[in-house]
Amino acid sequence: MSHLFEPIYLSSFQNPIPLQWRRNSPTLDVSVCTIMNLNLHASVLLQGMYKYLERCFSDFRQRGFVVGYDTRGQVTSSCSSKRLAKLTAAVLLAKGVPVYLFSKYVPTPFVPYAVRQLKAAAGVMITASHNRKEDNGYKVYWENGAQITSPHDKEILKCIEECVEPWNGSWNENLVDTSPLTRDPLEEISKIYMEDLKKICYHRELNTKTNLKFIHTSFHGVGHDYVQLAFKAFGFKPPIPVPEQKDPDPDFSTVKCPNPEEGECVLELSLRLAEKESARVVLATDPDADRLAVAERQENGRWKVFTGNELAALFGWWMFRSWKANGSREADVKNVYMLATTVSSKILKAIALKEGFHFEETLPGFKWIGSRVKDLLDNGKEVLFAFEESIGFMCGTSVLDKDGVSAAVVIAEMASYLETKNLTLAQQLTEIYEMYGYHISKTSYFLCYEPPTIKRVFEKLRNFDFPKSYPKSCGAYGILHVRDVTTGYDSSQLNKKSVLPASKNSQMITFTFQNGCVATLRTSGTEPKIKYYAEMCARPEQSDKTFLEEQLQKVIEALIENFLEPSKNGLIWRSV
Repeated sequence: MSHLFEPIYLSSFQNPIPLQWRRNSPTLDVSVCTIMNLNLHASVLLQGMYKYLERCFSDFRQRGFVVGYDTRGQVTSSCSSKRLAKLTAAVLLAKGVPVYLFSKYVPTPFVPYAVRQLKAAAGVMITASHNRKEDNGYKVYWENGAQITSPHDKEILKCIEECVEPWNGSWNENLVDTSPLTRDPLEEISKIYMEDLKKICYHRELNTKTNLKFIHTSFHGVGHDYVQLAFKAFGFKPPIPVPEQKDPDPDFSTVKCPNPEEGECVLELSLRLAEKESARVVLATDPDADRLAVAERQENGRWKVFTGNELAALFGWWMFRSWKANGSREADVKNVYMLATTVSSKILKAIALKEGFHFEETLPGFKWIGSRVKDLLDNGKEVLFAFEESIGFMCGTSVLDKDGVSAAVVIAEMASYLETKNLTLAQQLTEIYEMYGYHISKTSYFLCYEPPTIKRVFEKLRNFDFPKSYPKSCGAYGILHVRDVTTGYDSSQLNKKSVLPASKNSQMITFTFQNGCVATLRTSGTEPKIKYYAEMCARPEQSDKTFLEEQLQKVIEALIENFLEPSKNGLIWRSV
């Protein structure tokens, strides 16, 4: 997840510490214990943002600003995302800026969608997505509908530092109810969003007749109402909601963590309801509904929870197949693009090579995908699909960010179509891999709360056998190439420079092994984690899946033992 500078978090702790900026990471660390302090920090953030936007847009007071929010709330401080949204709006209203403030909680993708539709200068979504209940944050979008990237993030940060004293009126949340500049875009945006969804609906008649049942859980967040409307737009009967998780609950009381990416252990209520209702497919949107997890019951009665990379293979196949079947004869496949972040599966690259369209990689984070997609669209290109492995999917280009609402209904249509061919999602996934080559991947992480330790782990990799030398092997596995996006180094390039732009504020090193495995170690932009991503990419003729899985696991074990050294470095293994 990426907020303003990946993102800004507002966390509630018992012991307040001073406002401080972490210069070595793109995160603003705000620790507060009272509602007054929390309100102060929210106001200061928007004062800086206003100052920067006024500088960038001479027509800022004509174009306005979009504000959305999720259902988070902190009981101890009586503060909620909605209240932070009102404070956000008050800062701008006091300066004469029109504010499009949603009157009800909305999915995160509604904010970037509204920014483009309303031609606003920018917008914010107040959410901490799937993070712990104590967190909250600001996710910032530019006029193009994509999350902000450099230099905007750095310039906004400078402006915030220049505006640490609250302005008159910055705390007057009553302005939201009294100012003629407050506008509610909910009805308009919801209506045109659902109408736009129909552009990626290809089998409406089939959808109306399908006997498939779908279970949907919104994980105590915003998703229920909007996924119901999306299913209606596609002609489906409503999905069956998980009653215990249907309504907003800021405590996320039925799950150990509100992240559907954690798999079957957090989907228990959904899976049990599906078994009771004889439903084969479970759809889970995270609390702000920008990501989607999918599970399918197999013939043996067990559940398969798809990884983000597996879902991307299905989405990529489906969106390209639908483009071919429904496009005009004059449509040029060389004008078509799909994108993925560099730590995600290379399956789209394999499909692109065989089918003739273009595939591009970006740095991790949908802010990079959204900005690149907008550039491609402005140059007359057609983008069908983009994704990041952490269950973030962009189907079509109505929203230039990941969108769990649209992804949910697209996967439902895909499952309904496959049902008419006597195929399940899992069976179709196997067919995709047999056609384009197996891509077996695994992603996980270690927790590390000590920044010096994280730095030491990565600096050792940059000075492995001697200063400024990267490892040539990892255990028994030889390394073919090393790419270090933090420093801008790439041994596979003639000039030794990374094609992806250097990103000094985060740690990320990728190893390409001689056996075909690609593995990346990187830090999280939002959590105290060292993540690893590993994938075996095979040719279509290499169909021994068991062998590939065994090779992948052995490389991962060597990577952990030789590069991460969890016991020596005090790293905490992933657990839910």
